[in-house]
Amino acid sequence: MTPEALHANWAAAWHALGVASPGDALCDELQRRYAEPQRHYHTMQHLGECLAWFDHEKALAERPGEVALALWFHDAIYDVHAHDNEARSADWARRALLDAGVDTAAADRVHALVMATRHDAVPQGRDAELLIDIDLSILGAERARFDEYERQVQAEYAFVPDEVRLPRRRAILQRFLDRKAIYATPRMHAQLEARARANLQRSISG
Repeated sequence: MTPEALHANWAAAWHALGVASPGDALCDELQRRYAEPQRHYHTMQHLGECLAWFDHEKALAERPGEVALALWFHDAIYDVHAHDNEARSADWARRALLDAGVDTAAADRVHALVMATRHDAVPQGRDAELLIDIDLSILGAERARFDEYERQVQAEYAFVPDEVRLPRRRAILQRFLDRKAIYATPRMHAQLEARARANLQRSISG
C-alpha cells in the first residue's frame, strides 16, 4: 500500500470508532516496528497485504474499525526469541485505544482480536473470522509469493538449527491443513482454500 493509502486506512479506522486519530506519531511508530531488522516476513509488506485484503472484505466486519486497528497492531511487537508477542501487541493496542478515548469494551475487543492471531484455536465471531482469514491469506497466495513467504519465515528463524526448525515448521503447517476449513469467510474460502491446501502440502512434502 502507498503511504497515502496507509494513512487513509489508519484515520478511517479511528473515525469508525468515533474518535479522532491520535495522529501520525503512533502510526509512524508502528511502521518503524514493522521495519525492524529482525523481521523478514512480519514486515510492512505483510501489514500492507493484510490491509489491502481488509479494504476488499471490510463489509463483512461487524465493527470494521476494530478489525482494522487489530490488523495494525497484530504484529506490532515481534521478538523472534519471545513467546508473548501477541500478548504484548494486544496490550499495546488496548492502551492506545484507551488513551485515544475509545471505550473499554471496544478496547477489550481489539485486544481479543489481536490475541486470536496466536492461531491456537479456531476463531469465534465474524470479526475474528475475518481477521484470521486475512492474517492467513498468505497461505493461499500465488506460488511465487508463498515461496517468498517460506524464505522470509526461514530467515526470521535462521538461528534455529534445521533439524529443530523444519519438524516444528511442518507441524505448524500441518495443523492448518488438518482443519476442516482454513478460511471461514465465504469469498476468501472460495478464492484461497484450494491454493492454500496445495501450498501447504507442497511445503510439508518438500
